[in-house]
Amino acid sequence: MKKIITPGTSEIIIKKSRFLGTVLPVSSEEEARAYLAAEKKTHYAARHTCHAFRFGDAPATVRFSDDGEPGGTAGKPILSVIEGSDVRDILIMVTRYFGGTLLGTGGLVRAYTEAAQAALENAELREIRLRTGLTLRLTYSDLDTVTHILQKENYPVEADYTDTITIRTMVPSEEVEPLTTLLTEKTAGRATFTAGEAQLC
Repeated sequence: MKKIITPGTSEIIIKKSRFLGTVLPVSSEEEARAYLAAEKKTHYAARHTCHAFRFGDAPATVRFSDDGEPGGTAGKPILSVIEGSDVRDILIMVTRYFGGTLLGTGGLVRAYTEAAQAALENAELREIRLRTGLTLRLTYSDLDTVTHILQKENYPVEADYTDTITIRTMVPSEEVEPLTTLLTEKTAGRATFTAGEAQLC
């Protein structure tokens, strides 16, 4: 399962119709509806703003809308992109500016699918894993060594500096033991560790 780190957008033009795709993370139906309202306000001259979203654990909450397009030509194709993506807590909107030429049901399905897929491809995603919060306490003499190791593995680093240093990070749970073993070795046992509860994130 994956989560959205950075939203994605797309724009495709088919027979003078513009399709603007947007992918956003959502955690509730209210949040999704607020994004939809803002999108329609921004693109008030557009003919349609179709969407699909899915959030929550099984059973997930799923909604989709054709927003005036022929039934099954917009919302369901967008939802199919979501269902094929393995991304949780996601909203995809596709806004259409009508170009004057009818695309037919098959053409609409392809257009909405393409715009949704392109926006998703442009979003930054991260694999959801079981991660453990780790608090490290160390001396200033070990700071460079410890931060180099953490940054090399792309672990987030949040530090407080007093007479000693406290670093908080999130580590994939299966990597906690090898990491603490390595840091203990590199700091000659001076660094100490406190692990929090594991969580999916």
